[in-house]
Amino acid sequence: MAIELYSFKEIEKIKGACQVVVEVLEEVSKAVRPGISTYELDMIAREATKRRGAKPAFLNYKPPFSKESFPASLCVSVNEAVVHGLPKKEEIIKEGDIVSLDFGAYVNGYAGDSAITVAVGQVSKEKEMLMKATKEALEEAVKVCVPGNWISDIVDAIYRVAQKYGVYPLKNLGGHGIGRKVHEDPFIPNHPINLIQEKKDYKLRQGMVLAIEPMLSLGTEEISHNGDKWTVITADRSPAAHYEYVVAVSKQGPIVLTEFKDG
Repeated sequence: MAIELYSFKEIEKIKGACQVVVEVLEEVSKAVRPGISTYELDMIAREATKRRGAKPAFLNYKPPFSKESFPASLCVSVNEAVVHGLPKKEEIIKEGDIVSLDFGAYVNGYAGDSAITVAVGQVSKEKEMLMKATKEALEEAVKVCVPGNWISDIVDAIYRVAQKYGVYPLKNLGGHGIGRKVHEDPFIPNHPINLIQEKKDYKLRQGMVLAIEPMLSLGTEEISHNGDKWTVITADRSPAAHYEYVVAVSKQGPIVLTEFKDG
């Protein structure tokens, strides 16, 4: 496996792409409200990307696990949908939903990627707790992104926070390297069992750029699919949350390249 190491100059370019991703996600998140369709959110993301002279990374992207290309620019995953949520005209957002927005973009040959989960109006205490736990898992995972640590330290940080809150990291999903491509090596499992099964752990080195993205659910570690060929759901249909930052590994400490205004 060839893991790319990026110079500070290149990391600044990745940060430029990440900044566009943050701006687009902030714009889309403001549009999330009862009555809007997930398709409309995708259209907002496309227009916001175009205005910034960037290219959506997911639109017509063919990932390794699929024979088809993704037909949207934005992944919109509602409630039990975990990730890769396919936007649809008939899927209407309601009060009390939680909506995970995952977006990537290319700017000047470098990629950015990030995800946030948005509460629609008043949500249940359980959903609030799940969102808090997932965000905290991400923040704790970022802290260990220093040279000399391992991918397993990132996985363990996510798992510890999930256990603390009594929620579940979802199997067979996770983060990845990022830079010239939106998905690069290494894979960063969401669940420790996948790290054990793969028998691959990698030492973190200066210049590695990682998209870290914990996905946690209220009721299960297992995933399923909803039948549209893309949307991953929790096996028990319990709610899931998803947050993602791009982080550069440096001797000065982790550098978060996706900085949202609310932190």
